[in-house]
Amino acid sequence: MIQQTNPNRRTFYLTVIYGLSGLMSAALAIPGAVYLLFPPRVKKSGDWVEAGDVSQLKDQEPSELVFKRTRLDGWRSLTEKTSAWVVKEGGQQIAAFAPQCTHLGCAYHWDSGSKNFLCPCHTSAFSMDGKVLSGPAPRPLDQYEVKLQGTKILIGSIKKAPVVS
Repeated sequence: MIQQTNPNRRTFYLTVIYGLSGLMSAALAIPGAVYLLFPPRVKKSGDWVEAGDVSQLKDQEPSELVFKRTRLDGWRSLTEKTSAWVVKEGGQQIAAFAPQCTHLGCAYHWDSGSKNFLCPCHTSAFSMDGKVLSGPAPRPLDQYEVKLQGTKILIGSIKKAPVVS
C-alpha cells in the first residue's frame, strides 16, 4: 500500500517557500521603489560661492579665478574645483565668464597680445566682454551671476548667452 504524504506538510512547505520568496522580492524592490518614487533633495538655487577678492584684480585685465563649488549629484554631494574668467570693468563692475567655449566646450584662454579670449581648438575668438569676434562659436561666452560682498567676489549660477543670428 502506498502511503500518502500529509497535505498539511506540503501546504506548510509551499507557504514557507512562497513567503521567503516574497520577502526576498520585497527586500530587492523596496530600495528601487524608494529611488524611483522619492526624488533627492532639490538643488538649492542661488548658491553663492566665494571666488576671490576684488582688490587682486586689475582694471580691464581678465584673471582666471579657481574656486571650489559643491553640487548635488543624485544623493551625493560633490565638491569640485572650477574656474571663471573674471574681468573688472572699472569701479565695482565685475563680469565672470564660464571657462568653456560656446562652440564645443573647449577651454579657452586670454591672449594679452591680441586682447581677446582665444579657443585653440577651432579658432573662436571672443572680446573682453564675451562677444564673438570670429570662429564657429554660435553665441557669446556664458556668464556667471556675480555679486560683491565687501571686497569678496561671489559667483552664482551660469546664465547661458542667447544664440546670435
